[in-house]
Amino acid sequence: MTRHMTGTREDWLTARLELLKAEKDLMRRSDELARRRQELPWVLIDKSYRFETDEGDASLTDLFRGRSQLLIYHFMFGYGFRLTDERRGCTGCSLVADHFDGVIPHLNGRDITLVCESIAPLTELQHYKRQMGWRFPWVSSLGSDFRYDFGAAFTEEQQRNGADYNYQHVDQPEPQKEGMSVFALKDGAVYHTYSTYARGVEALMGTYQFLDLAPWGRNEEGLEFRQAWWRRHDEYDKQ
Repeated sequence: MTRHMTGTREDWLTARLELLKAEKDLMRRSDELARRRQELPWVLIDKSYRFETDEGDASLTDLFRGRSQLLIYHFMFGYGFRLTDERRGCTGCSLVADHFDGVIPHLNGRDITLVCESIAPLTELQHYKRQMGWRFPWVSSLGSDFRYDFGAAFTEEQQRNGADYNYQHVDQPEPQKEGMSVFALKDGAVYHTYSTYARGVEALMGTYQFLDLAPWGRNEEGLEFRQAWWRRHDEYDKQ
């Protein structure tokens, strides 16, 4: 445990008021970023994508489930952090996905559908979903170009010769990476509106927001790598 300065209540309040100014400024800048994000031009999707779902074969339009907005999380499966023969879902993506079930009713109430997508047989996704106790929709894009086209998976040729990930060139990209892509449905047409990758998906990880409120924060200094503490939600007592 690190040492920390102490002070009087008056010292704390003076410092807290200074911090409050910075917090309010950050919130205003965050609001401005959200506005700019929503003003990005939409790109018409003119390619057909098929997915395997719990209800059967589905198109990208079907994934909206009657709503006008769609968030698709690109979940790494069969590749990623701390895989085992029994648990082939990436531990980091599992941490992200732990936040989905609680928020889905609120998103649905705002005309938004949230879905996970992975390059894996649907039966394997369903098995892992049961292990983790999740309820959110999870579809298989196996056999589709979808994940590749939206920058979260890379062909063998791309892995050899390089490709763009998170809007910059990577000489040897990994087979899969995490990310989220966002779509709108208007007048029967689907549009791509936004995608984010890498640390961009931290916005989906409410756990980090709680850690940032705690006295020791994320407390990742000194770890071999910053994700070293991540576990699946039922594995922390097995360390």
